[in-house]
Amino acid sequence: MNSGLLKTCAIFFLAFSPVAVKSQQPAPDVILLNGKIFTSDAAHPYVQALAIRGERITATGDSAKIRTLAGPHTKEIDLGGRTVIPGINDAHNHLTIFPSGRIDLELNNPDPAWPEMKAAIAAAVLKGPKGTFIRGDIAWKIFRDPAVNRSALDEIAPNNPVILETLTNHAWILNSAALARAGIRESQPDPAGGRYERSPDGRLTGVIREYAVFNVERTFSDQTSEADALAKLHRTLSAAAKWGITTIQDMSNDLPPERCVALLEKLPTPIRVRVMRMPGTTPAGRDIQEGRPVPRSSNPLITVSGTKWMLDGVPLEGTFAPRDDPATVAYFVLHEQLTFPETEIAAMLQESRHDHDQLLVHVSAYPATAAMLNAMKSAGGTQVWAKQRVRFEHGDGLTPELIPLANELGIVVVQNPTHLAAVRMSPSFDNDLWEGTKAQPLRSLLAAGIPVALGSDGPTNPYLNIMLASLHPDRPSEAITREQAVIAYTLTSAYAEFAEKDKGSLEPGKLADLAVLSQDIFSVDASDLPKTESVLTMVGGKIVYDGKVIPPTPRAGDRKR
Repeated sequence: MNSGLLKTCAIFFLAFSPVAVKSQQPAPDVILLNGKIFTSDAAHPYVQALAIRGERITATGDSAKIRTLAGPHTKEIDLGGRTVIPGINDAHNHLTIFPSGRIDLELNNPDPAWPEMKAAIAAAVLKGPKGTFIRGDIAWKIFRDPAVNRSALDEIAPNNPVILETLTNHAWILNSAALARAGIRESQPDPAGGRYERSPDGRLTGVIREYAVFNVERTFSDQTSEADALAKLHRTLSAAAKWGITTIQDMSNDLPPERCVALLEKLPTPIRVRVMRMPGTTPAGRDIQEGRPVPRSSNPLITVSGTKWMLDGVPLEGTFAPRDDPATVAYFVLHEQLTFPETEIAAMLQESRHDHDQLLVHVSAYPATAAMLNAMKSAGGTQVWAKQRVRFEHGDGLTPELIPLANELGIVVVQNPTHLAAVRMSPSFDNDLWEGTKAQPLRSLLAAGIPVALGSDGPTNPYLNIMLASLHPDRPSEAITREQAVIAYTLTSAYAEFAEKDKGSLEPGKLADLAVLSQDIFSVDASDLPKTESVLTMVGGKIVYDGKVIPPTPRAGDRKR
């Protein structure tokens, strides 16, 4: 072999040797060291350290290995043994806005009786000027009392719009002033999938349900000024970052997609927001045109995709049942009626295929769950739907005999852990009857191979929800581990939006969305989990919340050797 060829080979070898490649790789911008980093990657669940360049993770491993990657300008963050998790992806959230000046009633009882509520409303009337909104939360005692209606509220607050919202927000009781502010006339026809309740003489009682509630929410949202909307969204998203939430998937019931995107761009949002179309209905049917064409944003943190429809109500309230119906929650989970006829479910599936758009359906009870699965089976079955990731929001009625078909059809279940503690609170709760329904599966779904993601759909605190998922107060036999709950809240939530290749786990090549936590959520007592906060939240390698808890560390080039 001649010397020229030898020289060429030597150069080739040096250029492509591991040492040379390493020297050519840019140093990370940031390295996190000495932590307990839960990656949500089953193959390597825990590492000590990771490196970030730009918006992505470039390496993970032990602290000694990651430290060798640092360059003179690399920022080091010494975690001091703190726990780190992928950024929480809240897969089921509702970004809400409302006109300013509303008085929210402070009640002593989560299930207040009418005398307490009556006194609270009367006191609120004295606090604000005429016309001020008054809102209160109710549960079974008031919702199951037909005497609490529009007229009863008018007697206390004739000049203030009053709204009493049920626990699930699927039914409201309004007084006359609130009906007027919502533009609801006595002759108002029911919207598809909703109801304005009436007395025998045809007069509105003030009770509204399902899509009727949705339409009123949208009306009040439209009455909210841009300044008030921006202020409310800023508070919501800032609080999310403090929790370590780096993505919110918004069911856009309050804000149509166009307005939501415009507001988020003006803030601008510090975290990722996926906006999903959630159109309302009219007496003529579903509004399939809202959000078409799909709005686009120049901000990479904002995306719009997916369409959600509500196929039933909620068994907790028996949404469409008479208010004095004595039936139990166990009965309603097996018999709750559908909001739309099965022909409309078939149309939803057809629209999803035509638009290449992910379909999300609210299904809480058995009838709607079975109807949806049967419709998918008839509309092409596994061959068509296995990879479409149709989402069942809640999925409480996904009973054992339906689970195999759901698995075949590629269903993704998005559960909300606060719901897993609500049924046991009902006065009609009967443990034996509830166990007999086999409702609210969680562990069984994972065991069957069905992806389970988590979202709040209520209190935003993700660590409260992790606690409830790992305890499952309604059915303890269906509880999952904390690690499983975190994976559901991160990697599977990303899977539920077709984003698992970019986020959801702390692996090289993925976006550096993460949260450094105030305590180790994998070892603290369950009762302490809700006290958890993030002390440092990063989105795409950028710090979006800093609790000023971690001492600053000099850059590698500034340290004394």
